[in-house]
Amino acid sequence: MERGLLSDERPVVALLDVASVREAAASLHAAFAEVTAPGRPVLHAFAVKASSLVPVVRLPADCGLGCEVAGPGELALARAAGVGPERIVLDSPAKTEGELREALELGIALDADNRQEPERLDVLMAPGALPSPSASPIGLRVNPQLGGGSIGAMSTATATSKFGFALRDEGAREFVVRACVERPWITRLHCHVGSQGMSLETMAAGVAATYEPAEEINRAAGERRIDTLDIGGGLPVDFDSDEITPTFAEYARLLRDTVPGLFDGRYGPVTEFGRSLPATCGLILARVEYAKSAGGRPIAVTHAGAQVAVRTVFAPEAWPLRVAAYDGRGRPKEGPGVVQDVAGPCCFAGDLVARGRELPALEAGDLVALLDPGAYCFSTPFDYNSLPRPGVYGFTVDAASGDGEAEGGADAGGRADGVRFATVRPPQTLDDIVAASGGDQRDALTAPRP
Repeated sequence: MERGLLSDERPVVALLDVASVREAAASLHAAFAEVTAPGRPVLHAFAVKASSLVPVVRLPADCGLGCEVAGPGELALARAAGVGPERIVLDSPAKTEGELREALELGIALDADNRQEPERLDVLMAPGALPSPSASPIGLRVNPQLGGGSIGAMSTATATSKFGFALRDEGAREFVVRACVERPWITRLHCHVGSQGMSLETMAAGVAATYEPAEEINRAAGERRIDTLDIGGGLPVDFDSDEITPTFAEYARLLRDTVPGLFDGRYGPVTEFGRSLPATCGLILARVEYAKSAGGRPIAVTHAGAQVAVRTVFAPEAWPLRVAAYDGRGRPKEGPGVVQDVAGPCCFAGDLVARGRELPALEAGDLVALLDPGAYCFSTPFDYNSLPRPGVYGFTVDAASGDGEAEGGADAGGRADGVRFATVRPPQTLDDIVAASGGDQRDALTAPRP
């Protein structure tokens, strides 16, 4: 507040703990280094969808991670963040011919999702089809059809999932083996069984179910044709406490025990973790604008709702967020717990980030913090009511920095009270909203016809 990041004009702000993201990346590297054969590198590709902001994508890249992208926009963000093509994996289930061509020309790895994609790639990989032979590693995405987890929308290995080659469908496994044997440029298999709500055991079973056809393909080809297994990401996050569980180390050890051949040096593993890297590394802070009651239920009306916590509002049982209460000066709110709702600013009744939550009684001018929103909430807004997107700022604690404002003010980044802030995305202005909503084409539908 003293820095002007939270004010009457900016009543909600997103804060990312930079050091915590770096710690998460380091723990990921260490976990897989522990189980992988010496000299066999693992490419950890950060799933850009989890936080599609260029400075945030740049942060794990600076920690040695690559990027997994699911379309041309995310690819553009990864390239803008300075990630080289050799560290990018393209996994979109709906790649156009132009997107395939671009990936092949750049040397970006890609995973074909269906029977038509290898046919398109046959044409593009033919001699003379590209300006020069492609260096892109190419794989097939498989679906082991193991079933879903506790969140259906996040389960991608169900019998009818839209992703990948459904291995238990009649003839599908044989097609995958034949497609790889006939195309020497297919050198990897990819599997991702789901994310939040999936058990580690199911995730490991999905990797095992990918390893088996890889071995079958290599036997059929008479050589080590498949040399890479992309095992996806999906490590779930505990949103109920400050504990980091499950850990990357726990998952890596389970994989070693379940699929020992994955780490014996014959395959180059690729991972695509997203949410589990930044999720617990920040908070969204919002002002309580009004406190009221209805039917005896206290309601705190804040500036953080569906426009930032989309999944929490629309699927609260699957995506609950913890809420912390502070007074207007940022001190922890004290007092007996009161069962109350914490509402957002959107104009529909279901815009609640917490329902019947026991917190100290919130009053106008207090602050609420949504905890663990570092994945998706910062970069996947819901534009209902044309509410401005909040500013996103990274912060680091620097005890040696001393006090004082940064030159140029809050938006320029700098130090205050031992904390350094850096602007990741400036707050959206009303002019920005008008421009994005066709303001320059105001008369497009009402102007006289030529």
